[in-house]
Amino acid sequence: MTARRHPSLLPATWAMFLALCALLCIAAPAGAQSTPPSATALAYVPNEGTGTISVIDTATDQVIAELPGGSKPRGLAVGTDRRWLYVSDQPRNRLQLVDLGARTLGATIALGESPEGVSISPDGRWVVAAVEGKNEIAVTDTRNNALAFSIKVHGRNPEHAVFSPNGRLLFVSAEEGEAVDIIDFPARKQVAQVAVGARPRGIGFLPDGSRAYIATENANEVFVVDTVKFAILARIKAGLRANGIAVHPSGREVYVSNGGDANVSVIDTASNQVVATIPVGQRPWNMALTPDGKKLYVANGRSNSVTVIDTASRTRLRDVAVGKLPWGVVIR
Repeated sequence: MTARRHPSLLPATWAMFLALCALLCIAAPAGAQSTPPSATALAYVPNEGTGTISVIDTATDQVIAELPGGSKPRGLAVGTDRRWLYVSDQPRNRLQLVDLGARTLGATIALGESPEGVSISPDGRWVVAAVEGKNEIAVTDTRNNALAFSIKVHGRNPEHAVFSPNGRLLFVSAEEGEAVDIIDFPARKQVAQVAVGARPRGIGFLPDGSRAYIATENANEVFVVDTVKFAILARIKAGLRANGIAVHPSGREVYVSNGGDANVSVIDTASNQVVATIPVGQRPWNMALTPDGKKLYVANGRSNSVTVIDTASRTRLRDVAVGKLPWGVVIR
């Protein structure tokens, strides 16, 4: 005998199915655009001319979002939990927070005249900003997103402030001082100054922290500094208007962008010699590598693009269109 289903159960079952679908839609509304999972490395590009942050998915090299970034975003750092983006809004003399989940502007932190480069400590607690007009480094505590303290530097017009891999030292490029100021961060004071070439810009450290590489824009050189003795180990001839620095995770190569030559030089750290030159867009500026070191992203200020480089073959893969006047790239 064939079993028969009660007719009244069919509408009830269908109603339950529809209710479940409705709940799922509420849990993930169509209008919500959340940040992709943390397993995906994202490149954040501040665009000075459009006041936006372009977000590039490094797996596909596609722009997946355009975020508000204040009036003229320059330096930026991404919180370790990828909840907040910290952006220097240079004309408004402040640090602009961007909520990455909601993709909206958050609170602001007053810093002083003309903040530029921004970086985050290895443990993710501190965000530092180089404040040109005050010749100091403003330090924000990410636990409460408030200004914690500032550290004076001797050099004029600090451009970048970058932590050593262990977080104990902070190297600051003094744009008009032709020097790098070195801060003992736990002690919250400057402990040394190393004279380098004219208009120092980008700074990068080897993974073991033993050496720092500093690009000098007007000298067209990269200076290699011993981070224990605070002494110059080498001077490497780069291209015209050497600017940004990125260090491969292996420590075997350092990349320097040459703003006047529209290319990137590759430095072999064993010999401290340039071993390759890769063409990119116009006025390449600051750069960043993916965590695995396979791709380098270069902001091209006058091309309104980011060049993606395959580091193994040292070839230009593609250019990604972004906003107007991109200043740099940060990847997390």
